[in-house]
Amino acid sequence: MDDLLVRLREHLPADAVITDPDITGGYAHDMASFCAAGTPAVVVLPRTVEQVQHVMRTATALRVPVVPQGARTGLSGAANASDGCIVLSLVKMDRILEVNPVDRVAVVEPGVINAVLSREVQKLGLYYPPDPSSWEMCTIGGNIGTASGGLCCVKYGVTAEYVLGLEVVLADGRLMSTGRRTAKGVAGYDLTRLFVGSEGSLGIVVKAVLALRPSPPPQLVLAAEFATAAAACDAVVRIMERGHTPSLLELMDRTTIQAVNRMAHMGLPDSTEALLLAAFDTPDPAADLAAVAELCTAAGATQVVPAEDAAESELLLQARRLSLTALETIKSATMIDDVCVPRSKLAAMIERTSAIAAKYDLTIGVCAHAGDGNTHPVVCFDAADEDESRRARESFDEIMALGLELGGTITGEHGVGVLKKEWLARELGPVGIEMQRAVKHAFDPLGLLNPGKLF
Repeated sequence: MDDLLVRLREHLPADAVITDPDITGGYAHDMASFCAAGTPAVVVLPRTVEQVQHVMRTATALRVPVVPQGARTGLSGAANASDGCIVLSLVKMDRILEVNPVDRVAVVEPGVINAVLSREVQKLGLYYPPDPSSWEMCTIGGNIGTASGGLCCVKYGVTAEYVLGLEVVLADGRLMSTGRRTAKGVAGYDLTRLFVGSEGSLGIVVKAVLALRPSPPPQLVLAAEFATAAAACDAVVRIMERGHTPSLLELMDRTTIQAVNRMAHMGLPDSTEALLLAAFDTPDPAADLAAVAELCTAAGATQVVPAEDAAESELLLQARRLSLTALETIKSATMIDDVCVPRSKLAAMIERTSAIAAKYDLTIGVCAHAGDGNTHPVVCFDAADEDESRRARESFDEIMALGLELGGTITGEHGVGVLKKEWLARELGPVGIEMQRAVKHAFDPLGLLNPGKLF
């Protein structure tokens, strides 16, 4: 320990190396439940690439594990510390280095907050689409690490589609560049995509070149109420089958709606079983909403209400963004699942999740990026109740098994971390895991980077 601190402090400012246990304890874990976290030896907050390189060279020389972190808003334990590790928090590397409206790229450090980048590029008439629910807090580095998504994925895609190039500090301290800043490029293996979603297990992202789009017109939102979740999912199928491309298509079940109303007093229709939100940012969004309104009515909507302006639209979107936070107020703890299924299986996923809630006598609220089949069943439970905690974990596992049964995946945007290691092995199979481990060994032969995550 003494040798580690002496070496770290040789090339780091004093305030960048933290050993006070009252402070380092706050860096031990992210926001996931049921994920073990160790006690870090030290927390380091670098401000430059060179300082990150020094940390990794020191860690390699002393064989000390390193856990990279962003804002710790993750939901899978991917940022959890291991005993005796260096927690490498990148939140101080928060500069937007360049915004180029001609090339339509932004160059940023990993600690830049998603919402800060979005607002900055908007000043130039540009748009960075990935918008996780935690966009006011989460960092671009964390978004890259977990390949995060957001409300706009149905039209604009996920983080991986906007990362053009990276600068990465490898486990031994070497600096590597991947990708490009051009519109096209196919030189060699796509190592940029390899790092997106790697959860800090292959290297430390210290710079990212991100693709931008022209700002779309202001979007208008429609809210449709349904007597059953199955009817709401039927509306989703009809909307996508007819070739519409909404800028978002979100679903909230009754439990979620009621939770949002209790927390934020937003006046949502909490007597309905499902609320579908559809939005368009096209040149004529009102016409698109009218067409979708007809499809919702045909699917059995009991009421369809289009927003009249951007302010009403934003109010509805805020309700959806508050869903996970509101569900956390039901009990002392939550487990937030992240199962993505084909759109055609969305109704089965939601209906059978309701049956799982009844089987285990638990409250499970569901909100979903319905347009791409990404459901977020939220298991609410009392962490102090041993039996209820056991039932919560069993229900969580049953929901993941259901997702795989329906042809889906265990995680659409939250990552694997600690929480879903066992399930990653089930999804990929033994050969897939063997190849994943081979990739990990190629980049991190000593196994120092974020040990115990993924597999």
